[in-house]
Amino acid sequence: MTLFGDPAIWLPIVFAGLMGLSILIYVILDGFDLGVGVLFPMARENEKDIMIASIGPFWDANETWLVLAIGLLLVAFPTAHGAILTALYLPVAIMLIGLILRGVAFEFRVKAPEEWRRFWNRSFFVGSLMTTLSQGFMLGIYIMGLEYTATSVAFAVLTAACLTLAYAFIGSAWLIHKMADDFQRRAVRWAQRALVGVVVGLGAVSIVTPLVSARVAEKWFSFPELMLLAPLPLMCGALIVLLWMALRALPTPDDRWNWFPFAAAIVLFTLAFFGLAYSFYPYVVLDQLTIYEAASAPESLIIILFGALFVLPMILGYTVLAYTVFRGKAQALTYY
Repeated sequence: MTLFGDPAIWLPIVFAGLMGLSILIYVILDGFDLGVGVLFPMARENEKDIMIASIGPFWDANETWLVLAIGLLLVAFPTAHGAILTALYLPVAIMLIGLILRGVAFEFRVKAPEEWRRFWNRSFFVGSLMTTLSQGFMLGIYIMGLEYTATSVAFAVLTAACLTLAYAFIGSAWLIHKMADDFQRRAVRWAQRALVGVVVGLGAVSIVTPLVSARVAEKWFSFPELMLLAPLPLMCGALIVLLWMALRALPTPDDRWNWFPFAAAIVLFTLAFFGLAYSFYPYVVLDQLTIYEAASAPESLIIILFGALFVLPMILGYTVLAYTVFRGKAQALTYY
């Protein structure tokens, strides 16, 4: 026993929290810039440069959170890392190819000769779409317990489509905040359409997860948990209604509320994430492997914790600094 109790108990919880925080930040931050990539074909040719400019200072740093999350999974929960990545090998490979293609297209589209511009614009869209679809497919298979059956694959295809629309929604919300005039009005219309996919995705995950696991169903629908957890779905529903009303009212003449859809999307994603985390806890693989069974030895986790507590504030500080420095409306894309 230590000053904080049994490290075999609290250390896995701490690392699960750190890993969950990294995944949540990644989904929000890289989600919006992936969403901008998914929306690329809907924009006019003269608008694509400013779309790139709106995410240019952030996109590569946003992916740092994915690296951190996977790194924490590897060092803190090696057993789970092996099980998850073995089951998801193919979609992970597709995601990595998409990220590489997207990164190359991001740099080449501006610097390449004019006749290659459309090719790299399409490549940026394809790389973004590959990444979002593979992440959504992985989410579906993960929720279904890493099993490949006809039902689980069908559900994973649904979550792939819905997560892509969710990223398109938060990407549209980002463009509402960063753009002006006619482009901003069109981004509002994109967000209205994509919000339908967000609702379908949230509903599908909320319905399927209790059906897959009797333990999850008991956690949500037994008494008094049902009463204590009721505010979570109610808040999600209220937030979706507020979002729909806000999108119908935007843009306002003074552009004062352009930030609201993006802020509301962050809250909605956070609520959905906490609901999923509550459903899974204490399992890292649904009903198969707990965080305590998958965790590394406490002696190893203590050493890793010091490193994580050093690295995490640095990444978080840089993220805050970048979004502070480059706040405001996007400017024309230039390379010097």
